[in-house]
Amino acid sequence: MSGATTPVVGVDIGGTTITAALVHPDGTVLHTRGTATPQAADDGSTVYAALAGLVGAVIADAGGPDAVGGVGVGSAGPLDAAAGTVSPVNIPSWRGFALLDRLRADFPGLRVRLDGDAICFALGEYRHGAGHGSDGLLGMVVSTGVGGGLILDGGVYRGPTGNAGHIGHAIVDMDGPPCPCGSKGCLEVLSSGPNMVRWARAEGWAPPEGAEPTARELAEAARAGDPTALRAFARAGRAVGAAIVSAAAVVDFERVVIGGGVAQAGELLFAPVREGMAEFATLAFLRRVTVLRSALGDRAGLLGAAELVA
Repeated sequence: MSGATTPVVGVDIGGTTITAALVHPDGTVLHTRGTATPQAADDGSTVYAALAGLVGAVIADAGGPDAVGGVGVGSAGPLDAAAGTVSPVNIPSWRGFALLDRLRADFPGLRVRLDGDAICFALGEYRHGAGHGSDGLLGMVVSTGVGGGLILDGGVYRGPTGNAGHIGHAIVDMDGPPCPCGSKGCLEVLSSGPNMVRWARAEGWAPPEGAEPTARELAEAARAGDPTALRAFARAGRAVGAAIVSAAAVVDFERVVIGGGVAQAGELLFAPVREGMAEFATLAFLRRVTVLRSALGDRAGLLGAAELVA
């Protein structure tokens, strides 16, 4: 965290989990606290209460408000950066939710900044991880949803609304399945963990008796050679590869770093991603794009969020 001398609170809000931690200027992450994201579809205050409780607990762990320099928050999107509101596709109870105002009211005297969670992921990897040294970077989170953030010419590119890089809602199949965003054929409905599982179950896959049908179980099945599970990863990875090539054709970045729960499957995902890129990248400047796995894992979003108030 360039120029910072005081630790800050970094927050990562996703559709599955919310995490907060104290981040020191050297990138050390301490006092990490997390909780499952409440799923009450009609009660945004429940989700906010869980978030505020984590932030307050981390501040207390640090020694109180005087011991921290601010709170940086990365939230699933889309968001309205100017208004400080969020409307995450995977948190249905937050639609135009005034997150920034609520946090500033509850934590007076502290600087609070908000950005997209995938932008924070990209920023964390750029400063501290697999994206370091690249001036043209797409950071992707493939998890409950699919998000993205851009680093261009050595700085974050947010766009006028703060949603630049939102690759999960790039269209990869014009006749594809409907997406909760209201469109169809979005990358997210082919490649997010829950949607991979949904597709595999429709094709006849089932988890072991007593196990939940999760992306983790799907990955275990694929490792064991289950043909439907392997097809699910091949389908998802090819779509990710196509989206990367399309984005690179518009923006001309040189590196992609992918993290998130689905990315933990390793080569089950990354091999078809690379195959998809090889299939669709016919122009020389597209063939030079490289794909790397996150070097920071769960810390990337926290570190990037901390950079917002560094």
